[in-house]
Amino acid sequence: MLGRRTFITSAVAAAAGIGVVGLELDRRRADAATRPEDAPFGAAAEGGLPLVLVNHTNRYRNADVLLYIVGTDLATGNQGYVTRQGELRPVSMDLNGSAGWADLSIPLAADGDTTVKLPRMSGRVYVSIGEKLRFKVVSDGAGRPALQYPAAWVESDPSFRVLHDCMEFTHNAGGMFCNTTTVDMLSVPMEIRLKGAKDQTTGTLVTGGRKRIFEAIAASPGFERLVVDDLRVLAPGHGLDAGRFSSTYLDSEIARTWDAYTGRDLVVDTGNGKKYTGRVRDGVFQFSDGAKAVQRPSTRDVLFCDGALQAPNDGVNGPIRAILGAGLNRSVLTDHPNQPVTDPGLYYKRSTTNHYARVMHENTVDRHAYGFAFDDVCSLASYVEDSAPASLTLRLTPFG
Repeated sequence: MLGRRTFITSAVAAAAGIGVVGLELDRRRADAATRPEDAPFGAAAEGGLPLVLVNHTNRYRNADVLLYIVGTDLATGNQGYVTRQGELRPVSMDLNGSAGWADLSIPLAADGDTTVKLPRMSGRVYVSIGEKLRFKVVSDGAGRPALQYPAAWVESDPSFRVLHDCMEFTHNAGGMFCNTTTVDMLSVPMEIRLKGAKDQTTGTLVTGGRKRIFEAIAASPGFERLVVDDLRVLAPGHGLDAGRFSSTYLDSEIARTWDAYTGRDLVVDTGNGKKYTGRVRDGVFQFSDGAKAVQRPSTRDVLFCDGALQAPNDGVNGPIRAILGAGLNRSVLTDHPNQPVTDPGLYYKRSTTNHYARVMHENTVDRHAYGFAFDDVCSLASYVEDSAPASLTLRLTPFG
């Protein structure tokens, strides 16, 4: 239920897009940076999972597309990047070239598909089109080298005008766990296919899905400024931080929910064999059986599933807050006192709702998407896993 939150644990830290480190975002253009030559295929890559990048954009050539694999070495905790030969290397300050950024790109094969061995690590696979992304190596709080990632919602970010997107993954001894995500934005349409004990595909947009998403968001009152030219559609939380979305958009709906449960109980089934009963008292959601109270969230808290809705991975308070956050984003919390609501046909029916998430789900083939961080409640996220993975394919699908 807390798949994405526990899967990529530091994915929110770059929300501000400035001076943050960890598994985050940062980007734009400059002169090419220099870096050490890629070493030959090494021990770190032996037995790696084949990652196949397929360019089916029908708009861009392989020569226009660049691949990046970045994240954390699970054995050492160091942040690193993967070379064309499949070697996971730790980042260092000397990767920053004369322009101040690190070139971590992997060119695609001249023609056909591109295969790179994926070591055991947790991170992201980025693609950029037309230009290179500007990653930067900085020092974290402990003085260790760490990556500053592209922040597509920050206009001052050096990669703001670069067309790019990413998927998220953890590849460890337990298998492969991965998702396509629109938690931050939608830019490059992509799907993942994970083959192993099962053959699973998710993230595929419907025919013409990218165009339909851009048009639907532009036509949703209050959401129209989330469309950034033909580059991307921003998630409303990031739009809020960028001044493109109202910081009070959901306030009336949140107040409506809090008012509704001052006079009746909410029953939350966390899926672990335990149900918790809650009621609002003195403006705070109080829950039974020792579960912690939940303060009234802000619009930003709901969109980011953070702040008052921050969900610890404790099996009790985390699931309760995830279910509350999902119910508020889907506009089903007020009218349904038994949560979570498992019928997607009931979601997003109110005029004031998370239309961004609604549009993302409406335009995927399997109706699964990560429109917000708790979209895995009721297993509706574009997420797949396999304990015996044989290959992972990331297919860039038609822009149409």
